[in-house]
Amino acid sequence: MLGAISFFAWMDAVMKLLAAHYPAVQVAALRGIAGLPLVCLYLWWRGEAGRVLQVRWPLHLLRGVLGVAMLSLFAYGLQSLPMAVAYTLFFIGPILIALLSVPVLKERVRAAHWFALAAGMLGVLVALRPDQDALLSWGALAVLGAACCYAVSAITGRVLTRTDSNGSLVFWMTLLVAVGAGALAARGWVPLQAEHGWTIVALAVTGFIGQMCITEAFRHGQAAVVAPFEYAALAWAVGLDWLLWRTLPDAATLVGAAIIVASGLYLVQQERRARS
Repeated sequence: MLGAISFFAWMDAVMKLLAAHYPAVQVAALRGIAGLPLVCLYLWWRGEAGRVLQVRWPLHLLRGVLGVAMLSLFAYGLQSLPMAVAYTLFFIGPILIALLSVPVLKERVRAAHWFALAAGMLGVLVALRPDQDALLSWGALAVLGAACCYAVSAITGRVLTRTDSNGSLVFWMTLLVAVGAGALAARGWVPLQAEHGWTIVALAVTGFIGQMCITEAFRHGQAAVVAPFEYAALAWAVGLDWLLWRTLPDAATLVGAAIIVASGLYLVQQERRARS
């Protein structure tokens, strides 16, 4: 999950750069179209190409629809919101995953999990202090919608990992995003600029590796335990803010980061005690 968060943070930064030049749904389509060759090469290398048709189609189609909606909504939100504010709103995702894991996955969520989730959300709010005007904007509502789509997609992916291969999950998600978002973007497609070629390559690579990592995370880990580690994205947000926009965190950000890290360490400690 930590690997997935790092690559997705870079992917989000790339999406924000592209969203300044192209419609949000086109950016989502580029994510799928550019990443599809990498997925096909991966399946050929692993010898899993013959297994991609042996899947549970309804759930894959659901994930495809959710993937198109999630990427399009998040790219739209990034057009008007800073990454820090967008991440603050998107961090509702881990709580939604924990809530859904109880009725859908029949997982038992202990009090320690809820405490860690709540502490992590508190740390996010302390660190990023989302602007009230931004919270009421269309961009903010789009990011909240993206978080809901992500949570349902993550739970659906966990259900699919019980029967379908890792490669098939990544392949069908990427293909359906490419086709679905591409169809939606076709009418208003903006011609690609040559100077954005390497940016699109970066979008493909970061998205592909991030998708592989997160699929493995939810395959091997309990959803309510894995999800809180998404708060590590805060560290990447700080780093990318400095690298790309030369902004430094203030004292409140550092305090919030400390709360988030403490909640994660507490959760790990509780899991070790429960398994010992």
